[in-house]
Amino acid sequence: MPKTLTKNNPLTIFYVEFFILSAFFIALYYPVIVGMIHDWEVNKNYSHGYLIPFITGYMIWNIRKELLQIEIVSNNWGVLLILAGIVQFIVAWVGTEYFLQRTSMIVILFGIALFLTGSKFTKKLSMPLLYLIFMVPIPAIIWNKFAFPMKLFASYIAAHLVDAIGISILREGNILHLASTTLEVADACSGLRSLTSLLALSAAFTFMISLSKWKKWVLFFSAVPIAIFTNVMRLTITAALASRYGEKVAQGFLHDFSGWLIFMLGMAMLIGVNTLLSKTR
Repeated sequence: MPKTLTKNNPLTIFYVEFFILSAFFIALYYPVIVGMIHDWEVNKNYSHGYLIPFITGYMIWNIRKELLQIEIVSNNWGVLLILAGIVQFIVAWVGTEYFLQRTSMIVILFGIALFLTGSKFTKKLSMPLLYLIFMVPIPAIIWNKFAFPMKLFASYIAAHLVDAIGISILREGNILHLASTTLEVADACSGLRSLTSLLALSAAFTFMISLSKWKKWVLFFSAVPIAIFTNVMRLTITAALASRYGEKVAQGFLHDFSGWLIFMLGMAMLIGVNTLLSKTR
């Protein structure tokens, strides 16, 4: 039977259950979280991971008034979700599969929310909780499966654009041969990094803005062509500058700065798409 916060089931019981489940969650996932933070530090593809928990917190804060209007009715089905998350964690731990270990956190958080607060409250929290998936690094085998064709595609388009502006260039796979230097389009320049970050950003946008559902989906998926376009633009400009000033423009500070500059452009384009959608009936 569901439990409500009444005189027979006071708020103190809710807090006791919350404390016990929170302590269990921290004890179980402390090493997992530490390992994931380490990955954010050493893997630039997921340096945005630091921001995701804070954005999730802001999402919840943003809907706090709506959450306060929902009656808290404990649902014991949440226990099954918690158990499912524990099973996923154990299987992943035995198989040393970090992605499944880390995503089991989200399953257990859903279970805790459902058990403590009920289905209506949990449904309202679903988007902020699901948003946490953006903090979990994708397995390398899957990342590379997408990164390789993306960098080949970006190299192909960039080579044609550079040739179109009158600069001699020869492409061999992801290698761009210019008259004075040779550039290699590495995995970091595949565009997958900026795509992941822009998808996380567009997902946050769709949650916080007032648009119809189909417009929110359009805004979310617009991150894909934007990320591809901005990455091709970055490669084209880099190759054009390298043909004149040498490969130093593709290394060090200039390379990192151009990455940030292009990401800011991607953000501006997302805002532009949101503005257009807001004016569309």
